[in-house]
Amino acid sequence: MDSQILKQLEGYDKVITDIEVLKRYGYNYRLDRGLAKKYVERLHPQNIDVKVIDVIEETQSTKTLRLASKQKYLPPFQAGQYISVIVEINGIRTSRPYSISSSPDEIVYYDITVRRVEGGLVSSFLLDSITIGDSLQISAPAGNFYHNPIIHSKKLVCIAGGSGITPFKSMIQHAINTGTEMEIWLIYGSKNAGELIFHDYFSMLASKYSYFHYIPVLEEGTGTYKGYITAKIIKEVVGDSSDKTFFICGPQALYEHLLKELQPLELKPKQLRMEMYGVPTDVFAQPGWPKDINRNTTFVIKVRGKNSFTVSAGEPLLQSLEKNGIVVPSLCRSGECSLCRVKLVSGKVYQPEGVKLRQADRRFGYIHSCAAFPISDCEIII
Repeated sequence: MDSQILKQLEGYDKVITDIEVLKRYGYNYRLDRGLAKKYVERLHPQNIDVKVIDVIEETQSTKTLRLASKQKYLPPFQAGQYISVIVEINGIRTSRPYSISSSPDEIVYYDITVRRVEGGLVSSFLLDSITIGDSLQISAPAGNFYHNPIIHSKKLVCIAGGSGITPFKSMIQHAINTGTEMEIWLIYGSKNAGELIFHDYFSMLASKYSYFHYIPVLEEGTGTYKGYITAKIIKEVVGDSSDKTFFICGPQALYEHLLKELQPLELKPKQLRMEMYGVPTDVFAQPGWPKDINRNTTFVIKVRGKNSFTVSAGEPLLQSLEKNGIVVPSLCRSGECSLCRVKLVSGKVYQPEGVKLRQADRRFGYIHSCAAFPISDCEIII
């Protein structure tokens, strides 16, 4: 604005006087210019370069990778959050989210615990090709699956299936390390005893601390509780559920089974927390999937301003984009965080139950590409 105009504004002289006084006696905040941005980037960096400093075999199909920052600093996180591991495999740049299995009070490294997924591109790469000394790139911690002492009870019921145990390892270890006054029940469903991850650790904690209860439930073999996790087992080990917060993490089948089993407990919505756990491995079996579209069906995806390519039905759009050299930023890959949104210009996609589209996304035609399965030829804008 022209200085002559400024001088005509009411209070101009007083402002100029105040500025002169501050220059002499006040703090010059111009010295802090950019400081806030620096702090924010320190807490929420876009990517972090890490080095694998240890590989720990947990079960025949599971290993823990211990990751230390090359910059000697890792952002703090809440027990239960995840990071996204970014890799390039055979020319395909992609990422996968993994819950941090170490405790937030262990500040010099993150642990991620990886179980082999049948046909899994990234899990096989991490388990078979990554060794001590290798470099990886990860995202900053993210996610909302953690205990909030303002909202949640101090009595936690943690129900896990398979590798869904990993966020609970972090939450329980943090509670033990920091001496929080929480009572925790861990009900862990597994196919057999050999596939129980962290079994010895949880058994040790249960024998040592009266406020931690460890209840494995095995589909096969011997044990106190056999079969699947049921309302009967939960009632027997937990008792009254009205004063407890339930956290659930596991494969899709666990949620489908447990949500029915929990109905008799009449939990209030705020008592139940569920972690998103990827998209369905078999989308063809999902309710609402078009019956006339099978595994041999293909569609053409046109990316405006880029190229077109053919995809197979049943593959998430994000995955198809990455296979064709188009990288879209992503984090959760479960349809929750919305980082991978793209605009659907034409065509149709199937989105499984649980995808958290915002009202604005629906209104303006945005989809979460990580959890969108084309069911026709489509045109999108990235």
